[in-house]
Amino acid sequence: MTQQLRKIIILGGGSAGWMTAAALGKILKNQFCEIQLIESQDIGTVGVGEATIPQILLYNDLIGLDENEFLRRTQGTFKLGIQFTDWDEIGSRYYHAFGEVGKNMEGVQFYHYWMKMRAQGKAAPLDEYTLSSLACNEKRFMRSVDAGNSPLSNIAYAFHFDAGLYALYLRELSEKCGVVRTEGKVTEVQQHPDGSIKSLRLADGSVHEADFFIDCSGFRAVLIEQTLQTGFDDWRHWLPCDRALTVASTLNEEPWPFTRAAAQKAGWQWRIPLQHRIGNGHVYCSEFMDEAEARQILLSNLDGKPLNEPRLIRFVTGKRKKFWNKNCLAIGLSSGFMEPLESTSLHLVQMAISKFFSFFPTRQPVGADIDEFNRQMTFEFERIRDFLILHYHVTQRSDAPFWEYCRTMPVPDSLTQKIEQFKASGRVFRFNNEMFSDLSWFEVMYGQGLRPESFHGLTGLFGEDELARRLDGIRNVVRRSADYMPSHQAFINEYCKAPVG
Repeated sequence: MTQQLRKIIILGGGSAGWMTAAALGKILKNQFCEIQLIESQDIGTVGVGEATIPQILLYNDLIGLDENEFLRRTQGTFKLGIQFTDWDEIGSRYYHAFGEVGKNMEGVQFYHYWMKMRAQGKAAPLDEYTLSSLACNEKRFMRSVDAGNSPLSNIAYAFHFDAGLYALYLRELSEKCGVVRTEGKVTEVQQHPDGSIKSLRLADGSVHEADFFIDCSGFRAVLIEQTLQTGFDDWRHWLPCDRALTVASTLNEEPWPFTRAAAQKAGWQWRIPLQHRIGNGHVYCSEFMDEAEARQILLSNLDGKPLNEPRLIRFVTGKRKKFWNKNCLAIGLSSGFMEPLESTSLHLVQMAISKFFSFFPTRQPVGADIDEFNRQMTFEFERIRDFLILHYHVTQRSDAPFWEYCRTMPVPDSLTQKIEQFKASGRVFRFNNEMFSDLSWFEVMYGQGLRPESFHGLTGLFGEDELARRLDGIRNVVRRSADYMPSHQAFINEYCKAPVG
């Protein structure tokens, strides 16, 4: 018991800090170990509106979050996928939709049968076999119901919400669990002789000691980098965008249940609809575009009127060489940055928290545990990195220098292997339970214009007439399921409408 952690300090609030605090507070209950979060209201956070992926529901369950209350408190909406426009070529459009696509047959993924029939002109567009895609197109939403084999029994979804309101809500939950918040700005980090962190001195002169420190200080990385000099792997040669201009705009119609990612001349623009406004951002590469042009593109592609002046965020895509160094763990932007193209930022926070519980240390962390934690987090970052690179690299666009660079740049061998295998046979294999499934890889690869040269051998189990009949049946079931769903706005109004004002 003398080796048990007595106190953990989290440096920094925002989404990452308060997600960490809420989870630690819920599990540790402030009896096993004291939790303190230090943040300064004078230091802003990056969050301007967040989009998530379905794994966020696991985190919500962990902390016992009431989903309807959470959405009311954060002006949240539901998300069924991401719509990508102009990525393969100008005028193209596809969804990376959550949940099932079609219905698997004889142990073979539906998309294998669909690709074979589509190549022969005997299958409808993929959206018509995908409940989430139809619901996105028609602004529909509902949670799963007990409907047997119907797609309505397995609706995968995530959320859009206001990041600032989310942090405030999680702060409230954290403090109810005994987490102590301290207002203050760090002026000095004191270290033990072995280099590990001993205490933080704040601007008011107070000194705060702990056994373990979690760095959620954002891009500043006060502990993991400024103090411990951990090092950083820069991935800009693969993901060259390094700027984002963000602005909120008015919501002039009922919110869509999807995030839109629209490719632009030297990057892309996001649209995240909330209950009270739209979050927008233009992610671009400063080597191929200046700020004035980026601002003009952002403002000219808004669906409503801007509510504030655009704010510039500078970033470098990549990761720390170590996420856990000595008695310090980096979570959130202090650990690395993956641009929000696939809404993975909060998932990586959630992943780090989950793995931290798996490797929860004593006052003397075990070196082998630290090494394994870092190996696992590196794997998560690298596989998400490959998935993001895919969007830029597999394209027919050559209308701008940025796209010419992305289309012709060398990519990691791990990504090349996936691309070449899909081109040869339409197969994608998920390695070691990596973040994105084979279905996600298929949706993006096919959506970006990749076409296989041959098809899964077992697609020959059915004759073409039988296969066409089965596809029509699936298509009709998906259509009827979509017709059953209420509108997205009607569902929000009934269950989680935020107060006005």
